[in-house]
Amino acid sequence: MDATDVALLLLRVVLGGTMIAHGVNHWLGGGGIAGTAGWFTGLGLRNGPLQAWLSVITEIGAGALLVLGLCTPLGAGAVVGVMLVAGLLAHRTHGFFVFKEGYEYVLVLAVVAVALGILGPGRSSLDHAFDITVTGWPGGAIVLGLGVASTTGLIAAFYRPATARTGQGAH
Repeated sequence: MDATDVALLLLRVVLGGTMIAHGVNHWLGGGGIAGTAGWFTGLGLRNGPLQAWLSVITEIGAGALLVLGLCTPLGAGAVVGVMLVAGLLAHRTHGFFVFKEGYEYVLVLAVVAVALGILGPGRSSLDHAFDITVTGWPGGAIVLGLGVASTTGLIAAFYRPATARTGQGAH
């Protein structure tokens, strides 16, 4: 295995492991599904429990795909979608820096996911073993397209922030 393959393996395992941990935390950490559902509702998303379960399944599933290097553009695209929703709904208004609840962290994870789509999973992946690797501009386009499309669909279907007129706050 050459240095590029080691670097890609490290990126996949760290990004995938981070997503798995994030999904498990949404599921079992803190307030569990109920707490995660309340947080999503507070962000203006309808059906908080569904959002909570979708995030758990997406984060754990995408993370597992990345760790295995299986269907890498799909796993990476799911990461972009999750991070784009988080960036737009939870972090955008707080500025850049993560220590101020800004979008710094979600931006880095999303860009790493796009880079993996472009570079591919490397030779130490199931994609390589099954000869289903997609790299270059097509890989990056799949990742970015899937992330943007899923975010657009989720926001169009579920985002209903409270208005000042009704007096119902989102938080």
